[in-house]
Amino acid sequence: MPPAEVSVSLVLPVYDGARFLERSLYKAREWLSRRAGESELIIVDDGSGDATPAILRAFAAESGDRRPRVRCLRNPINRGKGYSVRRGLLAARGQLRLFSDADLTYPLGSFTHVLRTLRRGADIAVACRVHEDSRYVVAPDFFRYIYTRHNAGRVFNWLVRATVVRELRDTQAGLKGFRASVVEDLFPRLTQDGFSFDVELLFLAQRRGYRVEEVPVTYHYRKEPSTVDFARDTFEMCADLARIRLRHARGAYALDAPVEPPEARAERDACPDEVSPDPEPRRD
Repeated sequence: MPPAEVSVSLVLPVYDGARFLERSLYKAREWLSRRAGESELIIVDDGSGDATPAILRAFAAESGDRRPRVRCLRNPINRGKGYSVRRGLLAARGQLRLFSDADLTYPLGSFTHVLRTLRRGADIAVACRVHEDSRYVVAPDFFRYIYTRHNAGRVFNWLVRATVVRELRDTQAGLKGFRASVVEDLFPRLTQDGFSFDVELLFLAQRRGYRVEEVPVTYHYRKEPSTVDFARDTFEMCADLARIRLRHARGAYALDAPVEPPEARAERDACPDEVSPDPEPRRD
């Protein structure tokens, strides 16, 4: 008997998320269980070194055959958010496919807004934290950071719009949704494995004429990167913008550009399709 058609797939990439993961998993499963039709929850562990694999094994075992179907994938080493999102979305079977940050920085009501936007005809729905109808929920400890970080994000977005992606106001939001056909067309063509994969994705989507709509969301501002990480990540992302422009100049994003066959990529990446045993403890 062929498997039932899946209506909605939710992909959660996670790296060293033991402190919040269990809570997020149960919330995500509950949200999916309320969707009409079949649904699935796919968690991609990006080579975590904490208790994340054990949490995923216990959650998958507890979920059993209940709805939604739960599938846990593990990268044997840390490959990057872009790689993990790409792997999860291409493994998904849903007609509509979403990914979100695993700490659920965007409440589940925002997921519903993304689905509605796709069902109204958008090919891609992207969360937009600077949409006039978006709202921030900020912990008091972060009041002193948000103005600086917000302005830095606006400067980076200006650079993105000036060089790579037109018009979109928030390329880096960690909540996006896609039609299945869009995933199958775009994601095998992506090359960025880190945080800049969003920019490459949206650049390619615009070049191929897909309808991309921004969605107002609620955003929980509850974590602050270190200054070193922030500066390093910004530098790396700017370098990635240059790489995308260079690939474009070389014709890598042309409509008839060759795409690496899925089986070749799978063999090269050699990632198992299930959570591996707990890593051995480090011996210093």
